[in-house]
Order: sequence, then structure tokens, then C-alpha cells
Amino acid sequence: MAESGTSSSPGRSGATQSVSVLLPLPLAGAYDYRVPPDLALEPGDFVIVPLGRRETVGVVWGEGSGELAPARLKDVTERLEAPRMPAAVRRFVDWVAGYSMAPPGAVLRMAMSVSAALEPPRALTGYRLCAGAALPARMTEARQRVVDTLKEGPARLLSELAREAGCSTGVIKGLVDAGAVETVELPARMSPPPPDWRLPGPSLEPAQAEAARSLREKVLAGGFSATLIDGVTGAGKTEVYFEAIAAALEAGRQVLVLLPEIALSAQWLQRFERRFGAKPAQWHSDLGSAERRWTWRAVAEGDVRLVVGARSALFLPFSDLGLIVVDEEHEAAFKQEDGVIYQARDMAVVRAHQSSFPVLLVSATPSLETVQNVANGRYGAVHLPDRHGGASLPRIATIDLRRDPPPRQSWISPPLRKALAETLAAGEQALLFLNRRGYAPLTLCRTCGHRLQCPNCTAWLVEHRFRGRLQCHHCGYMTELPPSCPACNATDSFAACGPGVERLAEEAVALHPEARLAVMTSDTVFSVRAAEEMVRRIQAHEVDLLIGTQIVAKGHHFPMLTLVGVVDADLGLGGGDLRAAERTYQLLHQVAGRAGRAERPGQVLLQTFDPGHPVMQALVGGDRDRFLAEEAEDRQRHGMPPFGRLAAVILSGDSAEAVDRLAREVAARAPHFDGVTVLGPAPAPLALLRGRHRRRFLMKCRRDLAPQPLLRDWLAPIKLSGSLRLQIDIDPYSFF
Repeated sequence: MAESGTSSSPGRSGATQSVSVLLPLPLAGAYDYRVPPDLALEPGDFVIVPLGRRETVGVVWGEGSGELAPARLKDVTERLEAPRMPAAVRRFVDWVAGYSMAPPGAVLRMAMSVSAALEPPRALTGYRLCAGAALPARMTEARQRVVDTLKEGPARLLSELAREAGCSTGVIKGLVDAGAVETVELPARMSPPPPDWRLPGPSLEPAQAEAARSLREKVLAGGFSATLIDGVTGAGKTEVYFEAIAAALEAGRQVLVLLPEIALSAQWLQRFERRFGAKPAQWHSDLGSAERRWTWRAVAEGDVRLVVGARSALFLPFSDLGLIVVDEEHEAAFKQEDGVIYQARDMAVVRAHQSSFPVLLVSATPSLETVQNVANGRYGAVHLPDRHGGASLPRIATIDLRRDPPPRQSWISPPLRKALAETLAAGEQALLFLNRRGYAPLTLCRTCGHRLQCPNCTAWLVEHRFRGRLQCHHCGYMTELPPSCPACNATDSFAACGPGVERLAEEAVALHPEARLAVMTSDTVFSVRAAEEMVRRIQAHEVDLLIGTQIVAKGHHFPMLTLVGVVDADLGLGGGDLRAAERTYQLLHQVAGRAGRAERPGQVLLQTFDPGHPVMQALVGGDRDRFLAEEAEDRQRHGMPPFGRLAAVILSGDSAEAVDRLAREVAARAPHFDGVTVLGPAPAPLALLRGRHRRRFLMKCRRDLAPQPLLRDWLAPIKLSGSLRLQIDIDPYSFF
């Protein structure tokens, strides 16, 4: 495409060059612009260009297309003094756009997520304790946290200090006004000490040492390879891939570590600092704007050698990336569901392949896709079959809720109550796991049966009694419990149905009022600082009984935790999701792995109504490979991933009637030939989401058929108007 116009600059002469500029907007492609004679541009340069009546920042993507005569093109306004976007990143943007069928500019926007980083660095304001100054007479807990934080290390940026101290910026400014804290000018570029790969790592056991040697050789040899680090929970997988990281740093390359939920990785960050003598750069939504700006630019300029981040870190402008590690590679959190839809694990493999360097996939419960790639020889694998330090795997047993039901209006069965009492009496720690936030998943009227539902979504409102509110977990809508039923006006008639972690905590307190209890969910652990504090309390045995959702399952090491009780082991098995059994197995295996990680043996009790289910049998029998083989056989029989291809088409709009009309038009054009099946249209399970009505199609293809060309031919004639949207999800992971 070309951006035409009549702009010109007097006094310019000589040959006119045009360039193609990709803009971080959901447009169909790049635009051509004329290069002024006094401006030299190269692919990857960040430039300011006119677009309509405004100016915007884009990236020089290559030579102009020549569709328009140079005289009809608008001039590039300015080249920004920022590092060029590396060719590897530009190739990756193009590939992701083609594969996900998203506009290239929408993908570019993820790689340009910090526009302020394109500006020259400016001096920053830091905060530190005033030397010799007395503390104010009124010292609140928040003020004391600020003082304690500033005692440990250099001056901090305002947002960084507020986050680390767990307080508002107003608390810090109040300490400045009181004369206890002062502001100082910090250099525009604050480079922390780099990780030191020469520091000795911990002593590795023979299986770990052999795995580490193999990975080091692959890193130092260079070239693309994909390797699964497959080890039981507690086998020391992190220490093994730390040796691969050390090799990459030794070779002078940059490293990216992807974690599914970076804000909950407190123990990982501690382990990294112990191993390499420095903190890694981080990239996640909890960072302040100044840190994001600095990190983005430092990565681009090569000043940051290692980044640990969430899936979006994959689009950082690494100048010399030489290793990617995807930890907990099976986690669904690596799938981006909004905007540009992509699977970060799979895109990490693509990124490594394009630039010819190794990628490591790490898991105790690898995804069936990864297991199949290992079986087919596409990926290599190293295996760690035993727990580190001689610790034994926990004993796992089921509790049949049909034979041992909990008392009425309770959720902890008698066998689990007995085990919990024995564990606490022995001075050990216990974990009760329930993957359901809040107090109760449903609130209804006892008089008329009316259920409190979100006005914007096809979802019940979840009661959060600790915070005194009802909340939708899909759109974030919040309200208070109404004084009377909206349907029948009955008062005092609402009943909480089913348990969430808050209700489970209420029961646990009634059973063991003397126990020190903590609840660990995304509602209570919402930042790195909060995660660090929670982990510290548990490790220091300031907590006897931990109650949590899935965030407790990820990599935490608590030596005194010997009992895990899963309150509703059947919770994830319904809903028709093709990965329901696999996901449930992975989650329960991971949470079971929190028990008995040191010298004390652990036990895991799974409360279930179906102890004969293959997932429960595999967990009790410790036979993961048999479970995966049976799951693979079932998927292959039905032509489902990884033995077939899926693509979802989601239609949405403000009007249900308009969406249905669009769905009929799309259905009429659906392809019909061998190897391709189109299912739908059907209302999405969440037929109303954030106020938009939704209909879904599902295209199922043979493994040897790429769905993208089929989708382009099918959907190209479809014209959207008004609020109607059409979204494509290649390789869908969820079906909400």
C-alpha cells in the first residue's frame, strides 16, 4: 500500500527513494513513504510518518512497493534515535502475523509496546533515606516498609519503591515532606550488575549433571534444537537449565526465560540471584512504566543479557538472542486469547528456529503436543526421574466422596479431616487445594430460585465475602449483594451455593482455630512483592495451613509441607474441552508435587466422586506415560490435536440478531471437501461476554492441511459492519 499526498519540501533535489513503513495499527499491510534526500534510512529504523491528519511512529520494513509515483507519496517526517528493530524480530513479526492471520501491524504493536522507549533516555528521580535524619513521630506500617526497603540497596524509582514496599506513592511523598526520605537524580541508564555465569552452581546429582552437560553442549554448539527437560516435581529441573543459561551467557548471547505467571515467581527469582549473583531483568504487567521503558531499550541495545518474563517478553527487541527457556511449558497461560491470538510456547520454538539457536521446554507434566514431537524425533529430551536430594515422591490416594461424604454444608471429608489434624499435630504444614476463587461460585434466592448473574456475560456472579462484593471473573463487573431478590423482592433469602477458597478457609478455621492460616490466590497475591512475602511466611513456618488455587501449584518449594488435600479433584473434568483430562492431570500432579519435597514424606488425598476415572488412576498409580498414551490414542482416533488441526472462528457483536445473520452468511460459504469439517455455528459457552453476543465455528483439518489458506478463501468475501467482529484462533486451547 502507499500513503499518498501532496506534501513536499522546497529546495530538495536529486533521486527520490521510497520505503515501506509498517505501522503498529491493525491495518492490512505497510505503507509507502518518500525518503527526503537529507535522510538515510535502513530497514528496522523507527520513523515518524504522517497518517491522515496526524503523525505516528512506524518501522521501516523495506523498500517501497512502487505502486505510486514518488511525487504522490508523503515524506517520512523524522528518524528516531533508537536502536533499529533487528531483522530477526521483523521476520518473527511477519511469521506470527501470517500464522495467526492477524494484521502485521497488530503484531508489531506487541513488539513496540513501550513507545516512550523510542525517545532519548532522560534523567530519572530516585528516592533514598536521608543520612542521619530522624524518622517522623508517626510511623505507620506502610511508612516502616518504605524505610526497611530503602535500607536494602540503592535509591529506587517512585513506582519501583511503592511496589516493593507495598504502599501508595503518597506514603513515600509523605516521608519526603517529613524529611526522612530525599530525592536524588539518577542516571538515565541504570545498568544493574549482569548475571555472572562464572559463579559455581550447586552440586548436581549424576542424572542432573548428565542432563546439564548435554544442554551446555547444544548451547555452545549453536544451531537450532528443541529439547524437553522432563523431570518429576522436585527433580531439580531449574538448576539443570541454569547450566544451559550459564553456557549462553558465557558465549556472550542473550537469554529469555518464559514463566507462565511471572508475578508469582518469587522463589525462582531468589534461586536465580543465588546462582548468578544478580537479579534478572523482568518483563510483566506488574512493572512500572519507567522500568518497562528502560528494560525495552536496554534489551534492544544489548545491555540486558537475560530477561525473565511472561509470554509478551517473546516480542522484546533482542539484539543477540541465543537461548529461550519455556518453564512449565504445558501451562495454558502461555496462550494469548485476546487481540493477536498465539501460543507463546510454540512461537518460542519458531523464534529459535528462525534465528538458529536452542530452545528448552521444561515440565514435569509435558503437553501431549510436546510429547508427540519428542516421539517423532522433532524434539530431543533429557529425563530426570528422581527427586533431588533423595526426597521421595508423595503417596497419592483417593477419597471416594460417595462413601465418605463431608458433613452437610461442609467440604472436607472425614478422612481428610483426620489427616489434616494429624499433620498439624505433628507440627507440619498442610495445603488444601480448591481451584475456585471467592466464597461461593453461585448465589441464589431460596424463595424463587433466582440466580445472580453478570449483566455483561453468560456467567454467575461469584461472591467474594472477604471483600464484601459479587464479581464476574470474565469481565470484572462488581457489585454488592442486593438487600432483596431482584426477581421476587424477598429479603434475607440469598444462599451461597458451593465452595470457593474463602468458604473452605471458613470451614478450616472452625475445625482448627489454633492453626495459622493463609489464603493464596490471585486475589491475595497480586504482585511480586506480595508473592515474596507469602513465600517467606510459608518457608519461615509462620503458616500452618495454606489454602489456595492453581497459583500454589507452580514450582513452590516448602520443606515442611507434607499434606496436600484436593477438595474437588473432579472440578476440571467437565465442559467438553478436548484437553480437560490432560489439564486436570497436569494441575493435580503439579499441586501434588508440593508435598514431601524434603526429608519428610508427603501424602496427597484427592476427594473425588469418580476414583476410577483415568486421571485419578494415573495419579494414584504414578503412571503418567500410560495416561498420555491412552490420551494420545483417543485424540488420534478422533483426528484431534496433535494428530489433526483445529481453527476457531468467533463472531461477535452488540446485537444477537446481527451476529446470527452474519453467522448464517459465514455458514453458507463454509468449505466442503475431503479432510475438512466445519462445525457450527453454535452459541459460544459464554454466549454473552463483556456485553457482546458470540457465535463460534470450529474447523477441523487433517494434520497435513494448513488451515490458514482455507480460512482466507472462506472468509475473504465476508464484509463486517457496525459492531460486528470476526476473530480467528489457530490451534485453539479454550472453547469459552
